[in-house]
Amino acid sequence: MVQKGPRPLVLCGPSGSGKSTLLKRLLKEFPDKFGFSVSHTTRSPRPGEKDGVHYHFTTKDDMVAAIQRGEFLETANFSGNMYGTSKHAVDEVRRTGKICILDIEIEGVKQVKTTDLDPLLVFVMPPSIEELERRLRARNTEHEEALKKRLETAKREIEYGKEPENFHIIILNDNLDKAYTELREFIAQNVEDKEEGTESNDSK
Repeated sequence: MVQKGPRPLVLCGPSGSGKSTLLKRLLKEFPDKFGFSVSHTTRSPRPGEKDGVHYHFTTKDDMVAAIQRGEFLETANFSGNMYGTSKHAVDEVRRTGKICILDIEIEGVKQVKTTDLDPLLVFVMPPSIEELERRLRARNTEHEEALKKRLETAKREIEYGKEPENFHIIILNDNLDKAYTELREFIAQNVEDKEEGTESNDSK
């Protein structure tokens, strides 16, 4: 791993919690400060998704081989597909000096915690399971069975997110503007503190 650049930021939360919307807003407002680590996945692209932008779309055989070569920081299986963050994707962002943002699942969070990344961990909480279901149904991207699996997974993710010390902050996304303000303030306080600490350590 290349240990350059400020502390990475991990955004985690159930599908439909709004983490992707918060992420897009952050990248749009601060394009020079943040860089997105593009994950790999074996699922097919959804309408409008571009390879190398939203995900690196790959095959199961290729991804398994890359994992065996030790090229991934974290991997997870979700709804029958594989997802993962490659070391190269994170290194590419960190070399620029930008704050690297990872959008990963719970299993990925558990794995990243065992690495030397030392990321800031943010959990985005939906207002309720009922609201989450409404948002997922509004997408109209999945069959009923797949939707039920996502909701079951979301319940487990929320339980993990609520447990003390699993994340540095839990942001309740019942109002997007409020949630975004909370995210910005958390990053400003923690990233600046960390960078100042790093500079003083380097000068010793």
